[in-house]
Amino acid sequence: MTRVAVVAGCRTPFARAGSAFEAMSPVELGTVAVRELLQRSGVASREIDEVVFGMVVPSLQAPNVAREVALAAGVPAAAPAFTVGRACASSGQAITSGAESIERGYSHAVIAGGVEVLSDVPMLLSRRLRNALLAASKARSLGARARALAGIRPRDLAPTVPAIAEPSTGESMGESAERMAKENGIGREAQDRWALRSHQLAAQGTADGRLQAEIVPAFVPPTYEQVLAHDNGIRTDTSLEKLAQLKPVFDRRYGSVTAGNSSPLTDGAAAVLLMSEVKAKALGLEPLGYIRSWAYAALEPADQLLQGPAYATPIALERAGVDMRDIELWEMHEAFAAQVLSNLQALDSDRFARERLNRAAKVGILAEDRINVLGGSIAIGHPFGATGARLVITLLNELRRRGQGLGLVTVCAAGALGFALVLER
Repeated sequence: MTRVAVVAGCRTPFARAGSAFEAMSPVELGTVAVRELLQRSGVASREIDEVVFGMVVPSLQAPNVAREVALAAGVPAAAPAFTVGRACASSGQAITSGAESIERGYSHAVIAGGVEVLSDVPMLLSRRLRNALLAASKARSLGARARALAGIRPRDLAPTVPAIAEPSTGESMGESAERMAKENGIGREAQDRWALRSHQLAAQGTADGRLQAEIVPAFVPPTYEQVLAHDNGIRTDTSLEKLAQLKPVFDRRYGSVTAGNSSPLTDGAAAVLLMSEVKAKALGLEPLGYIRSWAYAALEPADQLLQGPAYATPIALERAGVDMRDIELWEMHEAFAAQVLSNLQALDSDRFARERLNRAAKVGILAEDRINVLGGSIAIGHPFGATGARLVITLLNELRRRGQGLGLVTVCAAGALGFALVLER
């Protein structure tokens, strides 16, 4: 099979939900990323064979957001597009779906990425209100309409707000992170220290231009006179003392997971351009890197929900023909500091390897100064459908800056899923 090259990548700033991008639709935000991707790559839109985008909370106005983004960004109408969902690993799924198409020779150039606008989450009407409105819409007289609506009570008017919870257990991600912290002995101070590290490194990466290099400034509606050019969730003024003052959110009496050591709800989009190695060479392009291998894994949601990366990582490494000692940089999605530290603990445990992975010895981990070297999702933010692509862009840019060869991306996802991707320069 042909090698799959990552030719270019970029993203919008990541903005806290309810802030700069609250008036933007997923299509508008995704279009900003894809237009800039084509501009930066120098590749003509006619070369694009397919577009794949990830999104977790679907848009009612544009359920196939990939197609609408492609058309709005100027990708030829003849290029098919589809939207994928694998929870927080959705743009990872978009990338690997595009890579599979290229490996099989079905496509030569694919735009892959993801978008999420959590400022604009659809809310459902109650079943009673919905049924009454449907009956009223079919009524043929004013009296029939009145009778259809007569049974509505004030409680029926309350919308059903989507919850970030597991349908199979009813447990939210935050509650799962809290339980993982307790079961794995991950204390509050360790979580706050990791969160502080995330903000400090992200602030440094913003100030020295490394994070800014992957961002396309976005004009802010409705006037489009203001521009957001950086991630607006990074706390440059935080400290361990300030983080320690925050109250636990999911277990108010005995808990340790707070808003400060968790990733915030975020709006944003990210996209990469994938090509066959042959196509990239024919166009005279120098890729950022190549996809070496990937793996998805899953476990029981009632177990440790966010531990999926610990299961997916050894599979991806084995498929790449390497082990953790060969990895030079690691981008790990930070849903919660407790989740990051739990996965690191598991991967560095011989007991976990024997009992859970059927391995004789631990997978191992990297030194902390080689993990999330520009901060992570706790500081930068986490637009569900876009984070995986952001991690790929950040990792490949940093590998190039350092002159290094092998990198690892890992993502935990709802449903007790895990994703791991090995990239090479």
